[in-house]
Amino acid sequence: MDDQVTFLHPCKGVRTPPVSRKPLRIITPEQFDLIYQAIAEPDYRLLVETEVESGLRWGELTELRVRDLDPTQLLTVSRAVVEVNPKYHPVGGRFLVKDYPKDGEYRRFKLSEQIVHQLETHMRAKGLRGDDLLFAMHEQHKPMARLRVVPDPNEIGLTKPNNKSRRYPHGTLSGYTAGRCRCEHSRAAFAIYRANRRAEGKDSPRTPRARETDSHIPRDWFRRAIWVPACVEAGLSFTPTMRDLRHAHASWLLASGADIQIVKERLGIRRLRRPSGTSIRCPMPMRQPSML
Repeated sequence: MDDQVTFLHPCKGVRTPPVSRKPLRIITPEQFDLIYQAIAEPDYRLLVETEVESGLRWGELTELRVRDLDPTQLLTVSRAVVEVNPKYHPVGGRFLVKDYPKDGEYRRFKLSEQIVHQLETHMRAKGLRGDDLLFAMHEQHKPMARLRVVPDPNEIGLTKPNNKSRRYPHGTLSGYTAGRCRCEHSRAAFAIYRANRRAEGKDSPRTPRARETDSHIPRDWFRRAIWVPACVEAGLSFTPTMRDLRHAHASWLLASGADIQIVKERLGIRRLRRPSGTSIRCPMPMRQPSML
């Protein structure tokens, strides 16, 4: 239509079925505390606590540097980082730093004394200063092999007949190779066999893949490796996202009686929809953010 290739709109008169908007579910302070305790790495635990205390976007949070935190507890948000395809990066990298946040304007707001103290302790322990990232990607280690226990093959039956009508016991190498069985018992038996060969130096395992990064923390890696496992261990009935912590920050402030205009300016957005239902009536947060 825009290039004047056709003058008939192919979608004219086609009505799509309405899609109802799901209600926004706000994580409670008790639920956040369960996830917080389930994160084993102290640095990443501090990262999620800073997120719920500040309500920053992921690109703003992972681009925070030491110089952005003022001794008077003021935090300056002036940059954001995005992960891009290397062919679109000026020098072929994966992370591109923009000298402005999403709303295009710098903003400053005050953090609580408690979170500022933790950040200063973190900076002293890591020897961070000046232009160093507050939260950097840790060295990626080789994943540990999972311990597999295979039950007695005589107790778990036989595989389905193969193309030669032969059946083999589950949980055996024959069941995996000749029987073409891919049940958990047969896969575990084959994994243990391969692990023993590698331990004896008979096989050379391929080098595990490492995430390419320039010390910035990739969003999808953090979600899969840190956040989702912590949510599962916390035993929640749903899996919140890191962005839900931004929503929780705004909802907790509104529940504390904060003015919606101040919350809007703190989050750096032009328009803020007041959460409905239980989000406004959620209990007071355990870590209530301070405001100017």
